[in-house]
Amino acid sequence: MSILSLPQLRSLLGTKVEWLYYILQAFNTGDLVRYQELCRVHKDALNSQPALVANERKLSEKINILCLMEIIFDRPAEDRTIPLSVIAERTRLSIEDVEYLLMKSLSVHLIEGIIDQVKGTVHVSWVQPRVLGVPQIKSLRDRLDNWVGKVHAALLSVEAETPDLVAS
Repeated sequence: MSILSLPQLRSLLGTKVEWLYYILQAFNTGDLVRYQELCRVHKDALNSQPALVANERKLSEKINILCLMEIIFDRPAEDRTIPLSVIAERTRLSIEDVEYLLMKSLSVHLIEGIIDQVKGTVHVSWVQPRVLGVPQIKSLRDRLDNWVGKVHAALLSVEAETPDLVAS
């Protein structure tokens, strides 16, 4: 269960601190652009919270990791070799910082994979499961529908190539 689905957190909606709900939502989905924009707009309120100010670096690291996990999740399972430049663009980090982010994610077992510095890619073979939101579930449904279509096409192809074997 995601913290965002709790009714207590939804009670922030429609209040003067509604922006906090949206910051948590952006953080949870790894939406770095939205998160940074909300932090900029609500800078004064955020700076009035000592715990947030003291942990700003850790929060930045965590949202970059969540952004990385979203990048991986958005890709089909057969296309998990990702150029470091793509990750750098989405996370707004340098290639060196992307390598550090990947090493950190690998070391705490959030992902499994291999970094190829020569090719400038990372091949991800596994991602730590997370609570999925409605958009992610819809994405999975679409992927499954696509997969079912491919399996059906393969079946028709096999049937067409081997009519004698299927008929008997």
